[in-house]
Amino acid sequence: MSEKNEVILEVKNLCKYFPANKGVFSKKSFVKAVDNVSFTIKKGETLGLVGESGCGKTTTGRTILKLYNPTSGEIIFNGENIENKKDNEMLPLRRKMQMIFQDPYASLNPRMTVGDIIGEAIDIHGLYKGKEREERIRYLLDKVGLNGSHINRYAHEFSGGQRQRIGIARALAVEPELIVCDEPISALDVSIQAQVINMLEELQEELGLTYLFIAHDLSMVKHISTHIGVMYLGQMVEKGLSDNVYLKPKHPYTKALLSAVPVPDPNYSKNNIRIVLEGDIPSPIDPPPGCRFKSRCKEAKEICACETPTLKEVEKGHFVACHLY
Repeated sequence: MSEKNEVILEVKNLCKYFPANKGVFSKKSFVKAVDNVSFTIKKGETLGLVGESGCGKTTTGRTILKLYNPTSGEIIFNGENIENKKDNEMLPLRRKMQMIFQDPYASLNPRMTVGDIIGEAIDIHGLYKGKEREERIRYLLDKVGLNGSHINRYAHEFSGGQRQRIGIARALAVEPELIVCDEPISALDVSIQAQVINMLEELQEELGLTYLFIAHDLSMVKHISTHIGVMYLGQMVEKGLSDNVYLKPKHPYTKALLSAVPVPDPNYSKNNIRIVLEGDIPSPIDPPPGCRFKSRCKEAKEICACETPTLKEVEKGHFVACHLY
């Protein structure tokens, strides 16, 4: 198998449940944040994970990195099962798996200088010391479009876009192979979002990085992703090549998401029919039997109420979990 087509991450039937007990004598119940999710990412590629707030995409990313311990399922990174590894066993792997957080201010320690924030992971893994450490930090700052002289400043002295660049430099500090990007542009101004996306693409090309890109903006996801996975209420409902999912969506939920994407073309916008989802979103604590989207789907059938749809390949490399197919 050539390195280009080598699978770097394989997720099989991943589940993450959180206890949701209201009282001492209440029945034991769980929030099914991630429920039976499976996908693969090849080296150098980007999987865009999209869906509404609360669909489980961020929990999926955090569980893959073992920030949350999975309830069940398999996480295979570079051919190695890691779901049952303890924290001390994860340390060598954490160098290869990093994360860019959504809020660039909350994820940066206000008491530490930029140099210490970026250098912390370098120190933990013992990669560089002394002058080499400082040179590495200055190199990383330059790489993300900041000045090496910023090394002794604090996070509050930077704008939101600059703080996110510091977060990216921190993720790059230990030379990772896989980076989970948890909505890295959602807290930024629109004018800065494109700059950050373009920088991430350039870094991916230069350093051979692999991304799991979590977002709710489908237009940005299409721009950066080679593949797209659509999540709804903890489950994967559609996945495939970026162009296929974007241009030929199959699942009614995916169609509704895409209809809400603004397009800067008056002729297209005039003819585009917005799909407004009605009905109640089921509780993730006790999801109803059958399809979880049925209460909001205008094309729901009788089978949708009793049988849970599974992902099926409807076209080459294009999978959808829907009884319409």
